[in-house]
Order: sequence, then structure tokens, then C-alpha cells
Amino acid sequence: MIEAIFVAKKSKQELQRVNDVQVVFGSGITGDRYFNKAKRPGQNITFIESEAIEAYNTSRNQSISLGETRRNIITKGVDLNALVGVEFSIGNAMFRGVELCEPCRVLGQLLENASLSKTAVIKAFLTSGGLRADVIGSGIVKVGMPIKQS
Repeated sequence: MIEAIFVAKKSKQELQRVNDVQVVFGSGITGDRYFNKAKRPGQNITFIESEAIEAYNTSRNQSISLGETRRNIITKGVDLNALVGVEFSIGNAMFRGVELCEPCRVLGQLLENASLSKTAVIKAFLTSGGLRADVIGSGIVKVGMPIKQS
């Protein structure tokens, strides 16, 4: 299910939590910083499991919020790694999982602090950093909606 949704109008801007978004075939989330800017597959939208964020906080004694991972959609109870190469839907919107959204140095820099280096942050999110997907069918995505595999 969809636990939270985040967008930012501009790059590097703080993400704003919203209740719903419109996704457009091949373009991504209307109003998001990456809308219609994909240069390669998997750049329309990003997902991450809330369980991955909780595990990070617990295992590393941290307290990051859901939006601090810079992913658009936070899920609960969904194995996102299993959706690589798979079509799935949220409401009437359709997606294709393209690749794992492995952590990068930007995420490491954003989350590093006195007790955790950026390298340690990156290692902590390896294989649990989320999913990059393409929008293959336009629609509305709302908090609370389930994810269904096609």
C-alpha cells in the first residue's frame, strides 16, 4: 500500500508531502522536479519501502523521516525489489519497475552526521534503496492505495 507521497517542484528543494499526485505516461509526476525530464528508463518515479527506512533508523540509531530518502512514493508491505522488470498498477495508473534505486553519494551527503559517514549511509541502503520505475499508464495515485502486480 502507499504510505506517503513526496514531490519537490525544483531540484534540491525540500520534498513536500501530499495526499495524491497525477502521473503521466512517459513523463512522471505532474509538478515534480523530474517531470518530463527522463533521459533514460526508470527516471519517471521512485519508490522506497517504509520498512527499509525503519530498519535503517533502528540498526543505525538514526531518526530520518520518510521524506529524507528523496523518494517519491513510500510503500508499506510491498517487496519493491521483486518489481524490477514487472508491470504493476496503483489505482488506474500503470508502472514498469526498471531497476533498483541504489543509494548515491547525494543521499550519503544528505544523511551523514557525526555518528554516520556518507559511505556508511550508502552501504546501509544497498539493495533496499528502492525502485526506479516508468509510468506506462496515466492516472491518479493516492495515499492508502494498494499496489497490484499485473
